[in-house]
Amino acid sequence: MGLRFAEVTKETRPDFEALFQGKGGPSYCWCMAWRDMHTREHVENAEKKRLMVGRIAGGTPVGILAYDADDPIGWCSVAPRETYRRLSRLQDDTEQGIWSIVCFYVPRARRGSGLAKALLDAAVDHAFAKGARAVEAYPVEQASPSYRFMGFRDMFLARGFLETGTAGSRRHIMRLTAA
Repeated sequence: MGLRFAEVTKETRPDFEALFQGKGGPSYCWCMAWRDMHTREHVENAEKKRLMVGRIAGGTPVGILAYDADDPIGWCSVAPRETYRRLSRLQDDTEQGIWSIVCFYVPRARRGSGLAKALLDAAVDHAFAKGARAVEAYPVEQASPSYRFMGFRDMFLARGFLETGTAGSRRHIMRLTAA
């Protein structure tokens, strides 16, 4: 794969929308599950999209896209932890410079190709380039029946993340500190 990665910005927003609205894309969530919304009750997809587009328009970091040539082919939600709602009961909100990875989208046809690992590497590089002191993630075991969009624990361990706790019954809290 000849991959490249780009931050989602006003300029790349059309690619983000195309990926999410494409066949099998996550247009049902618009990656708003872990972000603050006015309610946690049922929120229409169009409202989730409006809220995400508003974040992008306002310059709030939301994540990165993977491209094959000019085609957006994958997504990783990586942003300052404070731009998300509370991600675990162990979270210390006085910590500064923590970026969180909360979601990946790899189209079914590209799963198993190494795209998720490449997205993880790019997300870590992106966060540290933007000044992160540490990158935190909340993956699950490969056999988990839920939260699989958050990535798998072994992928983070292989990248050098250390487990620091658990968030709920399935999610592991993993952290990588800047060198």
